[in-house]
Amino acid sequence: MKKLITAVALAVGLVAQAHAAYPDKAVTIIVPFPPGGSTDMVARAIAPKLQQSLGQPFVIDNRAGATGAIGATAVKNAAPDGYTFMVASIGVFAVNPFIQKKLQYDPVKDLDPITVAVRAPNVLVASPGFPANTVAELVALLKKTPEKITFATSGAGSSDHLTAALFWQKTGTTGVHVPYKGGAPAITDLLAGHADVSFQNINAVIAHIKAGKLKVLAVTGDKRSPLLPQVPTLGEAGVPDVNVFSWQGIAAPKGLPAEVKQKLHAAIVAALNDPENRKRMEDIGFEIVANTPEQMAQFQAQELARWKQVIEVGKIALD
Repeated sequence: MKKLITAVALAVGLVAQAHAAYPDKAVTIIVPFPPGGSTDMVARAIAPKLQQSLGQPFVIDNRAGATGAIGATAVKNAAPDGYTFMVASIGVFAVNPFIQKKLQYDPVKDLDPITVAVRAPNVLVASPGFPANTVAELVALLKKTPEKITFATSGAGSSDHLTAALFWQKTGTTGVHVPYKGGAPAITDLLAGHADVSFQNINAVIAHIKAGKLKVLAVTGDKRSPLLPQVPTLGEAGVPDVNVFSWQGIAAPKGLPAEVKQKLHAAIVAALNDPENRKRMEDIGFEIVANTPEQMAQFQAQELARWKQVIEVGKIALD
């Protein structure tokens, strides 16, 4: 019995020592989207800071496909030891369960939340020649000729698609949903006048707005954006309860040891709040959140409930 107790104590000590030494090899950050997007940008901003503070390489692994589900499934199947974690968007954490019938991961049961990294409001933009210049004018047009007004989105179930669906539900209108394979082609067609309006991430279109190449009608946040102080919120424009933020969260495989989770969380929060990173992100419209794992879990539960309702009412499915 004494030998057994000694062996158990030794094993516990070795595990604790291993956790204390974390990390002692390279760490993989899975981004479930192609390089160049908002999620990838967040991952690439924090990786070098994590490497500096924790002394090991943090390597980005872009695993795109199935609206983030392929990368999220890879995280689910990875060892919960802190050497694999994911930076992903709202769709991965709060939308995919309701629009993908054969989803291979559960965002609550299979992932350990670490933090909501950043958030940004969407903006309602229109092509330069579109006749509406205000939200009220757009709503009037939608009620008159809904079959003629196209809403470009980066894909079925994306935050811009769901924002459009929520907007239609709150205004009693509808429009023509035109899903693209990503935000970039949707914005290209808006600029060319081949699509009428869109709810886009502010960081994706701010340069076009400032250059006068897109008209901006409203922002979806609960307050005006510092980048567009003259532009009203949807609430101010007469459409309440459409406060929508796109957001990027960070999570690991379920079962992450508490000591590792605490150390990784602290390093990630420090990386997000690094002055260089903070300025870079705020300059393109991101707000640093960097909350606790418990706060992320609570927020995620609210987002799951909200978008489940929007998706069911709007009968939204992957195209």
